[in-house]
Amino acid sequence: RPIRIGDLLEVNGTLGRVEAINVRSTRIKRVDGVRIVIPNSHLLENMVVNWNLGDQDIRIFVCVGVAYGSPVRLVAELIEKAVTEQEDVLADPEPRVLFQTFGNSALEFEAYFWTPLRPGGDLRRLRSEIRFRIDALFRENGITIAFPQQDVHLDGTLKLEPDDQNIGQAIPGATEEN
Repeated sequence: RPIRIGDLLEVNGTLGRVEAINVRSTRIKRVDGVRIVIPNSHLLENMVVNWNLGDQDIRIFVCVGVAYGSPVRLVAELIEKAVTEQEDVLADPEPRVLFQTFGNSALEFEAYFWTPLRPGGDLRRLRSEIRFRIDALFRENGITIAFPQQDVHLDGTLKLEPDDQNIGQAIPGATEEN
């Protein structure tokens, strides 16, 4: 059977563990604790990712963007350190840190790693702990986590001419001295 009780499934972006399989539906407990019932026909007609079909390990990832001008090799080393320090991260297969792209506002990195799926294991907690550690390592090394930004360039050739209809109208908050 491709789906068994206890399997971790992802269906249309919803991630959860199978609790029961009935004739017409399957009950799943999402990672946030909410239980949902999915018609079995939905499982047959849509793409379903069974994260532990034949295996109890799962590959997950954490993304982070740093400011342009950051030392990218050091950034990759610090991210890898943050990942490998976690006891729930498997050493084999080895975690990978990839410099993904030159983004609009950041140099973007992704860390891929494997962790065992087990009852009580919390993937969100593991990702959170890695992010906390990345933040601490970056602070220690003077690396800035990027944030969205835009540069605005004004054309200096634009000239503002007074509008005859608006001359003499009061501007809110303006005084004669302004």
